[in-house]
Amino acid sequence: MRSTSRTPRPAAAFTAAADALLILVFAAIGRDAHARGDIITGVFATAWPFLAGAAIAWLAARVWRAPLALWPSGVAVWIGAVAGGMLLRAVTGQSVVLPFVIVALISLALFLLGYRGIIALVTRFRASRPRA
Repeated sequence: MRSTSRTPRPAAAFTAAADALLILVFAAIGRDAHARGDIITGVFATAWPFLAGAAIAWLAARVWRAPLALWPSGVAVWIGAVAGGMLLRAVTGQSVVLPFVIVALISLALFLLGYRGIIALVTRFRASRPRA
């Protein structure tokens, strides 16, 4: 769903909020799977590097121009969240092990690209239907 025209602000705000929420869900699932306590602050402690990486990607790739596009916007946010998140985790002394990197790559791809893909399919389906 790549658009050449400017995307309205509500779409960019929705997409930014959805990205942040899904990164928080990723962190919450991870913390729950490893039976870590301190639910609310713990989720934010786990999520902040990925949120920061995604925010940097939003700025660097100017995602607000076509926030729902899988390419390049969705891919930029996904790679930014994972690469930036892992780099920030490493710099701040948090663990960065290969299995966690793989899980983050797959999980965040499903989350950050998945809803964009669903929206693109629905939009394409609606556009292809004959109008009455």
